[in-house]
Amino acid sequence: MDAPTTTSADNGTSGGGGGWFTPRKQPPTSQSGEREPGTPEGGRLAALRPVGRPAPDGESTPEPEDATPPGAPGHAHTEAPGHARTETVSDVWPGLSGGARTETPHDDNVWLGRSGGAHTETNHDAWPGSSGGAALSEPRVPAQRPARRTAPVEEGSPDAILVRRTMAEVAPVADKVTSYFYALLFVRHPDLRQLFPAAMDTQRDRLLKALLTAAEHVDNTEILVAYLKNLGRGHRKYGTRPEHYPAVGECLIGALSKYASAIWDAETEAAWVRTYTTISQVMIDAAAEDELRAPAWWHAEIVTHDLRTPDIAVVTVRPDQPYPFLAGQYTSLETPWWPRVWRHYSFASAPRSDGLLSFHVKAVPAGWVSNALVHRARPGDIIRLGPPAGSMTVDHTTDSGLLCLGGGTGIAPIKALVEDVAEHGDRRPVEVFYGARTDHDLYDIDTMLRLQQVHPWLSVRAVIDELAHVQLPDAIRAYGPWNEYDAFLSGPPGMIRSGVDALRNAGIPSERIRHDSVEELVAL
Repeated sequence: MDAPTTTSADNGTSGGGGGWFTPRKQPPTSQSGEREPGTPEGGRLAALRPVGRPAPDGESTPEPEDATPPGAPGHAHTEAPGHARTETVSDVWPGLSGGARTETPHDDNVWLGRSGGAHTETNHDAWPGSSGGAALSEPRVPAQRPARRTAPVEEGSPDAILVRRTMAEVAPVADKVTSYFYALLFVRHPDLRQLFPAAMDTQRDRLLKALLTAAEHVDNTEILVAYLKNLGRGHRKYGTRPEHYPAVGECLIGALSKYASAIWDAETEAAWVRTYTTISQVMIDAAAEDELRAPAWWHAEIVTHDLRTPDIAVVTVRPDQPYPFLAGQYTSLETPWWPRVWRHYSFASAPRSDGLLSFHVKAVPAGWVSNALVHRARPGDIIRLGPPAGSMTVDHTTDSGLLCLGGGTGIAPIKALVEDVAEHGDRRPVEVFYGARTDHDLYDIDTMLRLQQVHPWLSVRAVIDELAHVQLPDAIRAYGPWNEYDAFLSGPPGMIRSGVDALRNAGIPSERIRHDSVEELVAL
């Protein structure tokens, strides 16, 4: 589902060793990741047949009795999406060609609220002035009828309503649903197991988040199509092909029908088939289009490894071919030590004339990729890069000021944005708040202060939690006003959430606040 701006989110304890290359050697190309020429038409989906339904030859699909795949962190973006249709995409979503917005959906909360009428009790003890000599201890009051409850009105298309009802039904057992889905997939299609990482904990989370995003935006063509196109392009690096999508759809519907059996019927199944088919086709077409102009991945050699602190390194790499991106974007990255485990990192500079790319990496507890990059990687090692993604970029058609909040290694894309403004010759004001828990964590403050000395329009303020006893989002309230600024946030998920609230309270409209998906910080 869409992407972190700074931190590695890996966690877990074990993983596979061998892979398609070894450290410090140019890797051979794997069978699953072989670069193949694309076709403009892309691929088309075969008809979906839910798991357990009779096959054309009368055989039924085997189902695991109580299968739960092994757990631990997973790779990047192999979510099985959620909305679809067997006809063309435009049959379901009119106006697909009308320039989808690049922002990634950030809010995965799609559970519909329940409302009910409150029951008001009446005091029947006494009514002053009543006649007839009735004793107060014996009131003559007819029995009261309970207040009528009004069912909440569900908005959206018929398919969207059924999809959301399904997701609400399986919410309490989401872990079981995703585990069962992958168990079905690997039992019925064992050849697909090689596309996934050895451990599946994070992978299961990604599937659920993709479904939640699809369910929430199923009627919002502009947002959902942009999200799905990004997923389709990103899936190329895993070796995903058009023929894989029907298998995923069948097993997904099989898992949902099992755990949403209380509400599952033919109408619900038909809605999911249409939903999944349409979403899959958007992804397939986006991948086919991207295949004509870019590789599925880039090999990149580490040229410098600068250990700034015991757990933070600045890693600079040289791609094997030109790598186009924009300041503020991020990419997915795979190391030779953990094949098929991808993590997202932001570019720490604007595009450079020498073609080099830099990343700020903090080793997190039990982080597979982050610890490998900080503690094992050395110049000469070869890594792989996925395509660039992210919408936290500067609009150079305006002259609005920039308010940038960077927490920890979140300063990396902020630094890239400052360089981008400088390269375009803009004189717009740029205010940077650099947050850290301790002064030791301000590992790149010297670089930011040098930029401030060179550019009079740039102001850099360090906010240290343990000294100021104030968190980064709260610090911006002492400055401003900010209502004429575009805001950019990068850092830990908690900082982004509180930062968005603080910026809104400071008068910045939501549409002028940019950050990459909070959920992707944890999932990708």
